[in-house]
Amino acid sequence: MSNGETLLIAYDGTERAGRALEYAAQLLRPTTVEILTAWEPVARQTARAVSRTGMHQSTVSPDGVEEDPAYEEALKICRQGIELAESLGLAGRAHLVESATTISSAIIDAAHELDVDVIVTGTRALTGFRAWWTNSTADQIVRNAGLPVFIVPQENEDDADDDEAEYF
Repeated sequence: MSNGETLLIAYDGTERAGRALEYAAQLLRPTTVEILTAWEPVARQTARAVSRTGMHQSTVSPDGVEEDPAYEEALKICRQGIELAESLGLAGRAHLVESATTISSAIIDAAHELDVDVIVTGTRALTGFRAWWTNSTADQIVRNAGLPVFIVPQENEDDADDDEAEYF
């Protein structure tokens, strides 16, 4: 990989995301990376959850993005991604993107807007029954990005049962 190529690192603060960043730094050897954290407003998360239950949903939402707890958490996670990139000797630029539909589409849209050469992501590598019913963000990125995608699998099978990941 030449120094002129740009990597977009999909970073959600999980160990898998950190592992993907570490492998990208080691194997692809970029000098600068775009650290992207996609987030969804709490009001939209709540509406989606409530619509699944069939209960009435309220329209209460924070007045501004800065007052949304999901935004604050995403900002914190993105800053952690920058710190990790810098600890690996990389210059990182932070990007937050609000997910209007899916996390994968937010990542893909940002990759095209930032004109990156490669998208880096981790994966939960779900298998069996769970894989049939769970949309993989990494899989959606590979299928729809139209760009090279560097996917770093989980470290071991025990990680597959960990549901903390937002993206992978």
